[in-house]
Amino acid sequence: MTIKYYWEDFRPGDTAEIGSKTVTREEMLAFSREFDPQPFHVDEAAAAQSLYGGLIASGWHTCAIAMRIMCDGYLLESASMGSPGLDNVRWYKPVRPGDTLRMTRTVVESRPSSSRPEMGLVKVLWEVYNQHGEKAMSMEGMQMFRRRDPGATA
Repeated sequence: MTIKYYWEDFRPGDTAEIGSKTVTREEMLAFSREFDPQPFHVDEAAAAQSLYGGLIASGWHTCAIAMRIMCDGYLLESASMGSPGLDNVRWYKPVRPGDTLRMTRTVVESRPSSSRPEMGLVKVLWEVYNQHGEKAMSMEGMQMFRRRDPGATA
């Protein structure tokens, strides 16, 4: 694997579209049956009678799709060292069968680690939109990346 992105490549204010995925009914049902079997995720009739008026994806499935888009869009080509966690996960619009989700990444802040000179921390806002341009989800979190030059000043 060739590393394309290091901590130094993530500058505050940078925004990028990182990928998209069309969600199928079958994968929505499979995920929800296994991990979030609420009626509006797994039962067409119950979903039709729900607040949502039809089958919707689990929010956790939307998060998993976002993770896949992140991996394909940049993480697998980066010097990623993982993440200490996510903040502010929000689901704005239900994801329905056949929706095509696209995702953007905005770098909110970036700083070298104070305790590990080989690592930098990047705070990111990820936003997921459907094919109509409506925001379906957002989340913020920190990512840890290896630095190209650990001895350099930030």
